Amino acid sequence: MIDEAEILKTLEKVNYPGFSRNIVSFGLIKSVSIEGADVTIKIELATKDPSIPQSIHNEAQEILSTIKGIGRIKIDFDIKNPPEPATGVDANKASLPGVKKIIAVASGKGGVGKSTVAANLALALSLSEGKPSVGLCDCDLYGPSIPLMFGQEEARPMATDQNEIIPIESHGIKIMSMGFLLDDNSPVIVRGPLATRYTQQFLKGCLWGELDYLILDLPPGTGDIQLTIVQSVAVDGAVIVTTPQEMALIDARKASSMFSKVNVPIIGIVENMSYFLCPSDGEKYAIFGEGGGEKESSRLGVPLIGQIPIEMQTREAGDTGNPVALGDSETAKEFSDIAKNVISELS
Repeated sequence: MIDEAEILKTLEKVNYPGFSRNIVSFGLIKSVSIEGADVTIKIELATKDPSIPQSIHNEAQEILSTIKGIGRIKIDFDIKNPPEPATGVDANKASLPGVKKIIAVASGKGGVGKSTVAANLALALSLSEGKPSVGLCDCDLYGPSIPLMFGQEEARPMATDQNEIIPIESHGIKIMSMGFLLDDNSPVIVRGPLATRYTQQFLKGCLWGELDYLILDLPPGTGDIQLTIVQSVAVDGAVIVTTPQEMALIDARKASSMFSKVNVPIIGIVENMSYFLCPSDGEKYAIFGEGGGEKESSRLGVPLIGQIPIEMQTREAGDTGNPVALGDSETAKEFSDIAKNVISELS
């Protein structure tokens, strides 16, 4: 006797194209109907790419046909339009009111300095010509490091009478992070659906006000939080952070592929830890190899918008709550150039 639990368990083997999570854990299965041996499944998607439902349909049909005794398999799709990249005031209002541009900072793997890049990019943008207003949303629920980088570990956000969260402000940047809601020793133990709700609360339940740029510091990988974001708000573009070695580039490709699947343009690649700048002789040493970011940008057809060196000042600045982009070091200048490149690409 076929039952719904068996159907759902089998469908957990079908991943959303470009992502590492399956269509069941993403909550895309809206109903399962069983009549005798025949099964009808309804799936809800937000996409404009016809290859995505086609891929899911083919894979689901193939995997379900392995169930002993199953009869006719019918898969119905309810396809909705995803949020469009913002192109003007009206488009912005349909996403996050008052926010002109939303930029995702992502990486395929952890440990490449994505949060450091996100924090310093936010500051560099705020210091660029015209002094635009900038917000930073730490969407990395499981490893929220933004409060430490801005020296706000003890800060706790307030809320309005309408239960809107008021972001913490530091160095002129409006910030929201799971780190503000927990103490240093408390782990974040949440599964997909709850992580989705937290993410949506941070994005749409936060009083961001008028912003020229909102930077989203995404968790590493290609999981449920990433899909929640691109289907909840109109992301104007993504910055992919990698290090030069092939191990990191492999995962950067996955992140790039993920964004292409959900119609988010890649602004460019930032190669972090590009070289070690020796303080004693000023020489550059390619500790993690060289040329990886340039080759990857060429392969993807997107610009290499920055190469960040390794220097002790970057680590010290992050630990003391004064990100390196506030200074005048080699790295600060590079982040300033990256901000200019991002503005140029978005224009």
